[in-house]
Amino acid sequence: MLKNTNLTRRQALAALGSVTAGLALSACGTSQTQPADAAATSDSSSTAASEDVTVRVASLKGPTAIGLVSMMDTTSGIPTEDAPAEPAEGSTGIAYSYTISGAPDQVLPLVIQGKADIALVPSNAASVLYNKTNGGVRVIDVNTLGVLSVVTGDASVEQFEDLAGHTVYLSGQGASPEYTLNYLLDQAGIRDRVTIEFKSEHGECAAAIQADPTAIAILPEPFTTATLAKVPSLSAPVSLSDVWDRYAGASGSQFVMGVTIARSEFVDEHPAAIADFLSRHAESVATVNGDPAAAAPLVMKAGIVANEAIAEKAIPKCNIVCTTGEDMRPALSGYLQVLYDADASSVGGALPGDDFYYGA
Repeated sequence: MLKNTNLTRRQALAALGSVTAGLALSACGTSQTQPADAAATSDSSSTAASEDVTVRVASLKGPTAIGLVSMMDTTSGIPTEDAPAEPAEGSTGIAYSYTISGAPDQVLPLVIQGKADIALVPSNAASVLYNKTNGGVRVIDVNTLGVLSVVTGDASVEQFEDLAGHTVYLSGQGASPEYTLNYLLDQAGIRDRVTIEFKSEHGECAAAIQADPTAIAILPEPFTTATLAKVPSLSAPVSLSDVWDRYAGASGSQFVMGVTIARSEFVDEHPAAIADFLSRHAESVATVNGDPAAAAPLVMKAGIVANEAIAEKAIPKCNIVCTTGEDMRPALSGYLQVLYDADASSVGGALPGDDFYYGA
């Protein structure tokens, strides 16, 4: 169990749900995989030599899990639920087990209850958990950047500023998708000229623009790719990641949707296992991004995306990364600052301390 935690199950579910609208059904985008920092990562066989531990990894079905599929395939196979742990190739004593959850409210409780050592979660949920547990978790890498796009059949919408005068459908009211969109609308100077109509889920947004191709929605990957495949008259002319880079990139921040956290107690007790995970995660992300055609069957086998062709087409758009250490900190802290300024409760009431950023 996490020590000194006062985070109830209800709070945990609310924390996770506050950003899952933009992440749970999403997946990927072209990105660069960065190696784990030197302090946290070295050759797996040497760092793991003294370890004898099973690392329990939990993730959501979506882009965060897509980055893991190559690692899962080479350590303990592709699971549908808690897979039996097997020794990881190239390590001594380290094994991995995986839980891939279809329901996002199943992930944070696993960390809180000490049933998961490492978890891939929405970025602001990580901050909420850190604050509620008095530093009981640390973020060890950024795994997913922005996966949201403007989707429409209106040919007049070519850039973000063209949203002025339109109604935009969005899922994620009171969550990071809303805060992010509002921030970008403010930066573009058009917030008072855009009407946001909230839907309870991505499917409702997709249905709205299918019924009226001139309508506009903000959708995540791989939902965007699947929607475009169904309705060829639609397009995704604007990536919110590109808009974020244009308006906030100079600060060093990035549109960080997903991070990997570890229980602080586990980090302190098993540093070699953390290094082993980071090394394997970076390699897995590079493999998936480097060969989407080979990764697609693994994504489908894991139950993340039902259609292999859609998975292959979506992977290059999923912004799957493995960013660590000093590169991770400004990207994530800048994004959390935007959410904090919009609504402090969205990050747990306060920005995380220095100890939140592992290896930084």
